[in-house]
Amino acid sequence: MADDRELWERICRGDTTAFAALYRTLGPKLEVFLRQVLGNRQAAEDVMQETFTQIWRRPNAFEPNRGTLRAYLFGAGRKRAAEWWRQQGGVNIPVRSEPSESKTETASLIGDAFAHLPEEQRTLIWLREVEGHSYAELAEILGIPVGTVRSRLFAAREELRRVWHAVPEVKKGDT
Repeated sequence: MADDRELWERICRGDTTAFAALYRTLGPKLEVFLRQVLGNRQAAEDVMQETFTQIWRRPNAFEPNRGTLRAYLFGAGRKRAAEWWRQQGGVNIPVRSEPSESKTETASLIGDAFAHLPEEQRTLIWLREVEGHSYAELAEILGIPVGTVRSRLFAAREELRRVWHAVPEVKKGDT
């Protein structure tokens, strides 16, 4: 993908090719992230589409000197996901693993443990460990200081460890 500033300037000028490049590159990653946050494939697709639509309609919100385009996009998606939760009445629907023929038992166990984490902790771990965002990017996405990112990520990892150890040994030993 082109330099964030250059790509963003092209998008602001209405360059559909630049926007398509952004969508192709980051759209699938954003959708997977949103599936983890929302626990619902259709909702994740809808929120991802709404996020990109918002960016296309009002592209002036990104400030390249404040962070990466990727961090901005994930932050915008996270805010849209929060809006989706509010529209659902704040009901915390448990995250369900989506069926996959290639999914192993170990992956299923990890997904089950991950699903038991609170949404904020799932978000942090997913963005850091799966998406590879830096602490600075996480701070930008979540709108919190880097020190808070570090402490919350530590707590999330500890909770994941606690949940994992709560899984019966029989299940873990079968893999």
